[in-house]
Amino acid sequence: MERGLPDDFTVKAAVAMAIRAPSVHNSQPWRWAVGARSLHLYADPSRQLAQTDPDGRDLLIGCGAALHHLRIGFAALGWQADVHRLPNPAEPDHLAAVEFRRSEPSASEIALAAAIPRRRTDRRRHSSWEVPRGYLESIAEAVADEGVVLRVAENAERHYLVAAISEANRRHQADPAYQVELAAWSGRRAAPDGVPSKSTPAPDVTPGTLPTRRFADPELSEPVGATGEDDETVLLVLSTASDDRMSRLRAGEATSAALLTATRLGLATCPLTEPLELPDVRRTVENKVSSGTFPQMVVRLGWAPVNADPLPATPRRDLQDVLIPLDTAEAPFGGDHQEH
Repeated sequence: MERGLPDDFTVKAAVAMAIRAPSVHNSQPWRWAVGARSLHLYADPSRQLAQTDPDGRDLLIGCGAALHHLRIGFAALGWQADVHRLPNPAEPDHLAAVEFRRSEPSASEIALAAAIPRRRTDRRRHSSWEVPRGYLESIAEAVADEGVVLRVAENAERHYLVAAISEANRRHQADPAYQVELAAWSGRRAAPDGVPSKSTPAPDVTPGTLPTRRFADPELSEPVGATGEDDETVLLVLSTASDDRMSRLRAGEATSAALLTATRLGLATCPLTEPLELPDVRRTVENKVSSGTFPQMVVRLGWAPVNADPLPATPRRDLQDVLIPLDTAEAPFGGDHQEH
């Protein structure tokens, strides 16, 4: 970038943090374009999952999570990111234009940036330790700062949410096209994307536990002594007042804020989108759990068992594959990309 703005090293360091964001099946559906005075986030529609995410909602949420990771990364490096979301209606894949100004990082921003390389999607059982209510309030505040509502699913709401998770899981298991896509994006060992075998446990058949996606070739072992019968899993629902593209992008930013805050507090987290991927099941969650707002993400969290081994990092694509000069962004995406 030009003199007085973040140098190339800072830009690459922040984007490297951004691409550690979670995305459905670790599809990493984003590209970043560097201009002289700004940085631009684009959706990569070639990475949209046709069976899992036919309307692109999960794609936008993943890109929003990467955008929030970017904001936190730049903040920790001394730069305030001013974000212009969906800056050009004529270019639907152009999700954000980001400009910068010098800013002293806060202790909270530094702590959240430190959580980025430690965050994992942990699909294992939780312990029986209760999550303090104050921790959930801190996560809710972080989500609210992104314009999104967090609700803890308890009592009847939890019953309906668990039923929705179970129904979506049952129907997906009976859908051959969905199963083919899931197998293609999981069970990986050396690929820079997709869900690695080492990150997925076998489906937990313990009575009363939440059903999970049946990823291909699971290799992750449950911690010794973790039975799943008395774990204190908390289910959070992140919802928005509208269901347009801006709302979904902001929901992704809020998802990142929730996950990083929980990681900073020492909690194990796992984003869940399966109950929201089938329109009628999502409407049930909307009506029974999120009080008429539009559910965008479910987060499962709790304390990992005391003897749980640290999870390995999920692989990411090389920086050179996702970071391009702005004047060449036209080739992969089409259209005339201008500075904003």
